[in-house]
Amino acid sequence: MTMTLIRNRLGLLVLGVLVTFVLYLLLPAIQHERFTSSIDIPKPRAMEEDMKSQSSSNVTILTGTVLQNPSVFFREAVLVQKDGAPSTENRLEIIFLHGQSFTSKTWEELGTLALLSENGHRAIAIDLPGYGDTPRSSALETAQSRVAFLQQIFKELKLQRPVLISSSMSGRYSIPFLLANGEQLKGFVPIAPVGTKDFTIQQYQQIQTPTLIIYGEHDTGLGLQSLQSLQQMPKSTVVVLPGAGHACYLDKPQEFHKVLLNFLGDLK
Repeated sequence: MTMTLIRNRLGLLVLGVLVTFVLYLLLPAIQHERFTSSIDIPKPRAMEEDMKSQSSSNVTILTGTVLQNPSVFFREAVLVQKDGAPSTENRLEIIFLHGQSFTSKTWEELGTLALLSENGHRAIAIDLPGYGDTPRSSALETAQSRVAFLQQIFKELKLQRPVLISSSMSGRYSIPFLLANGEQLKGFVPIAPVGTKDFTIQQYQQIQTPTLIIYGEHDTGLGLQSLQSLQQMPKSTVVVLPGAGHACYLDKPQEFHKVLLNFLGDLK
């Protein structure tokens, strides 16, 4: 009886060792599968229909920092090429700034970075100082310092005449840069930016940068206010997104992405 009990316990012990060994062998594969799924980028439901033809592409988001004071956090969409993926031979470089209530992650979660990458462009979004993972900086209190800030960002990220997309609060950076160095931009997409009243009509009329002005139909405050100045630029086009508010790209992502891709296609 005692020997039988010993054999049973010994059998259970051997079985436990075998199960532990099998789990040990499988653990790296399980961890790899979790890591791989964590970098998949969800696409907005509104965009699923338009992007079915691009489902063979795989986009991941790389993150990092540039500069030192402050250390600026950025996200960049990277396309892993597969058969039938769009060519990047004539790609545009696009950099996104964000509004006061948002960060660079907004453009990732909206699917904008992935969409542009799948269409063959280089798409980057940054956290402005004091937002997201970029610390606040007391050295950026003047328009001149913010212009220099963007110039350094472009240099560090090796951007050559990028398309600058700027919403709301980030107009404090983009508008002074446009007026001072518009020739350094391939295109400009202001989305109801602030700070447009700080400059004259004559200054806007001298800008030759192709510009797509976007605002929401229900943004009767900042949208219409910024339009009065921005539409003075001779190479500007105005698009009003129906039924959308101030953050029109969130309210109408499908419409926003469509007009943005059309504009970028014209620039190419």
